[in-house]
Formats: sequence, structure tokens, C-alpha cells
Amino acid sequence: MFRLEPRPVPSRWLAVASPFLALAVTVLIGTLLFALLGKDPVQGLRMFFWEPVRSAYAWSELSVKATPLVLIALGLAVCFRANLWNIGAEGQFVMGAVFAGWVAMQATPTSGPVLLLGVLAAGALGGAVWGGVVAWLRQSFNTNEILVSLMLVYVAEMVLSYLVYGPWKDPNGYNFPQTITFLEAARVPRLVPGFRAHIGLLLAGVAVVGFMVFLYRTYAGFQLQVGGLAPAAARYAGFSSGRALWTGMLLSGAMAGLAGALDVAGPQGQLTPYVPMGYGFAAIIVAFVGRLNPVGIVLSAMLMSMFYIGGELAQSRLGLPKALTGVFQGLLLFSLLACDTFIHQRLRWGRAS
Repeated sequence: MFRLEPRPVPSRWLAVASPFLALAVTVLIGTLLFALLGKDPVQGLRMFFWEPVRSAYAWSELSVKATPLVLIALGLAVCFRANLWNIGAEGQFVMGAVFAGWVAMQATPTSGPVLLLGVLAAGALGGAVWGGVVAWLRQSFNTNEILVSLMLVYVAEMVLSYLVYGPWKDPNGYNFPQTITFLEAARVPRLVPGFRAHIGLLLAGVAVVGFMVFLYRTYAGFQLQVGGLAPAAARYAGFSSGRALWTGMLLSGAMAGLAGALDVAGPQGQLTPYVPMGYGFAAIIVAFVGRLNPVGIVLSAMLMSMFYIGGELAQSRLGLPKALTGVFQGLLLFSLLACDTFIHQRLRWGRAS
């Protein structure tokens, strides 16, 4: 019989190859899934892996999806490296959108570029506040950050719904649950006319470089990682666990909130009940597939964005359900978990000794 046996030393090549093996497994299972659904597997895979990158416009759309995923995943990578399990980035994304939306609605025809900076800063503040609630509850009452951050997602969604159905509803919006459309001064500028790619892409690039420096070239980043890998050693060295908690949660929340601000001030242009796009949950997969490394996160976010766009195309062109996007995301995550098992263990045939 087959059994798993611990390796004397973790496999280095598997640590590198595991994400690629997981992608291959995902493609294989996806092919079988398309066949079971009665669709041409080649056409199905084309929707996910070719159409999202076949033209300049497709790349622009890919960047719109990838930008929030990169920003959120960078913040989550800091948390996870510090052994903090922030599962509520979706709620922080929503609260960032709410805070940014309030500032955006204050715009007038004479507002200048400074207002946009206020919109983005408010978004980061909103996400940080929501992440700070998690940190405060854990520090004060030793609550579980997984459960608290996750439950706060639903609180954030209820706050958003209350506002767009109530006090912030556009009086000229034909009773639709939405705010006014933001004026141009509060909108994120596009990089190229005719394409939806916006300056959030540049901010994401700057954030990747910044997080590389923070994680691998600063003492604060070193403290966070030591605290996550060896809490006892961190305490012995005098590193503050409370500081790591607040740094991780505030930074993670701020990045998710910034992503929310860019989304509502960019592609959406107003607050609606549909602001929650699932980016906060998908970014968890992005962070782990990217090995909690900023460069790996960029590549992983591009792949996840292809799944988003591919799911939309499969729905419109092949008549497949929208849930197919989540299926591919789940397949990638579970395939990665399965492949990662063999980094520290190997498969053996025979009876256990």
C-alpha cells in the first residue's frame, strides 16, 4: 500500500515546481470538467488561458482584475508571514470602498487633483480601521482573528447595503441602490484612452517594490517573519508580539482598503451593493500560490485574473455557469495544497515499519 513518509530534508525543487504542477493539475481536471459538461475542452481552455491575453485590450482588462488582487495579496503576505491569519480582507476592501466613496461624493466641478489623493487615503484608512478592529479584539480579549476578520466581512457588507439603500442612495437614480456617479475629479485616471487600465497598476508596481524592500531589507520586516516562524525565539530576542500584530493587521487592512478605493473610483465609479467582488478571498489563494513573495504574487494575480475573465467569457460564450470561476480558483488552491504535501513528505510503497 502507498504511504507518506517524512523527508529528511524538504525538497527544494518541489518547493519551486509545486505551483506549476498545481496549475497543470488544474488544467487537467478543468479539461475533464468541460468534457463532462458537454463542452469542447479546447474551447473551454481557450476562454481561460488565451482570450484574456490575446490583445492589448485583453491585457488592459487583465490589469484591472490583477491590480486589486496584487495589492490585497501583498498585505496578506505580511500577515501570513507573521503567523496572523487575516481571512477578512474582503470586508476591509468593502470598508475601504465606503470610506473612499464618502470622500468622492464631496467632489464639486471645481475640485482639483488633491481630492483624488484624499479618496485613496480614505480608502486605505477605512481598510486599516477594519483591520485594527481585529487587532484590538485579539490583543484585548485574545479572540481568534480568523473568525473575527471573517465575520466582519458580513458586517461591512451590511454597512454598505444600508448606505446605498438608504442615506447615500442617488435621488435621481430611479430607485436603484446606488450612490451618485462620482465626478471626474474623484475618478482614477486611465493610463491610455480607450482602455480601462488605470494608475492603480502603477501603484501596484510601486507596492511590489516597497514590500520587497520591507520584507527582505528592513529590520521591521525581519521581526515580523521571525515572530511568525519562531515565536519563542522572537520573544527571547525581545521582539514585540503586539507590534507585529498591529503592524500586520493595519498594513494588510490598508492595502485591501486601497484596493477598494481604486475599484470604486476606477472601473465602478460609484458605490453599489455589488462592490464585493470576492477579491479579498481570491487574494488568499494569490498569496499562497505566489509563495508569499511579492514577485510571485504578481504572477499568481495574473493567473487568477485570467480565471475571472475566463469565467465571464465561458458564461457568455459557452453558456456555462458563473460559478466556474470559483471552481477553477478552488481547483488551483487544492491542487497546490496537494502538491505542497510532497515537499516535506514522499510517497512510499509497502507497509509501515
